[in-house]
Amino acid sequence: MATTKKAASKKSSAESISNVGAAKGNSQLETYFTDSLKDLYWAEKHLTKALPKMQKAATTQELKAAIEEHTGQTIEHVSRLEQVFELMAKKAQAKKCDAMEGLVKEGQSIVEETEKGSMTRDVGIIMAAQKVEHYEIATYGGLVQLAKTMGNERIFRQLEGFGSYG
Repeated sequence: MATTKKAASKKSSAESISNVGAAKGNSQLETYFTDSLKDLYWAEKHLTKALPKMQKAATTQELKAAIEEHTGQTIEHVSRLEQVFELMAKKAQAKKCDAMEGLVKEGQSIVEETEKGSMTRDVGIIMAAQKVEHYEIATYGGLVQLAKTMGNERIFRQLEGFGSYG
């Protein structure tokens, strides 16, 4: 019985690998992918405005430098997302991302509710930045997998190039 389950499991894995790209032409999936891409594009563009404010509010030079580096990466992400839109023969278009808007508002609240120059403020900024980063990782990872599932190798490679997806 255990051998039968193993054989069935191997067969199922082999089938799922051979079906990569099977969703190509699935207009509902492609629409979802495009909407998610627009959502992420808005989120990244929004971050390019929010991060400098967080950097200004930070206390330590190390945190200021880390936020500056993240700002540079975010600008690069915006550019690379625009390239993905080009690969899709679509105009780069943003769709409001409620999740990122909420995360940024939370970060702004932390700054407003903590004492200027305090380590508490810096800790709050770090935690807010981590939440943003986790959202980005999850979203890029999902888009990478969707591009692969849809069989779009060029978009898959472009999105996969985001490294840890954040």
